[in-house]
Amino acid sequence: MQYWLVKTEPETFSWETLISEGCSHWDGVRNYQARNNLRAMKKDDVLLFYYSGKNPGIVGLAKVFKEHYPDTTAKEGDWSVVDVVPIRKFNRLILLQEIKNLPELENMALVKNTRLSVQPVTIAEYKIILHLADL
Repeated sequence: MQYWLVKTEPETFSWETLISEGCSHWDGVRNYQARNNLRAMKKDDVLLFYYSGKNPGIVGLAKVFKEHYPDTTAKEGDWSVVDVVPIRKFNRLILLQEIKNLPELENMALVKNTRLSVQPVTIAEYKIILHLADL
């Protein structure tokens, strides 16, 4: 099993939308590195669901339900989506600033490459995030 962080703006696709849909495709990725990360995902890989924008932070956990397939929203190019399902919402938003303030997360992709929309997370980083979320 691998761990990933996926970013969305809450106005575009919120946690509540994922809950209401039950299963949704993660589409619209138009960065080659992020696309390759989508393609590396396997069924049941765990996703940290992250809000970018005004109040950035990790909202909860989701998982990959279906591995990559072509993104039908792409007008051109070779882009992919995965299907995701929710696992659980955190009791509180784990803020980006909180993550940046922890020395043990200084090498996390989220801290080093804040613009990448789909990024790997190490098991150690994942465990620290769960600890912050009191899980």
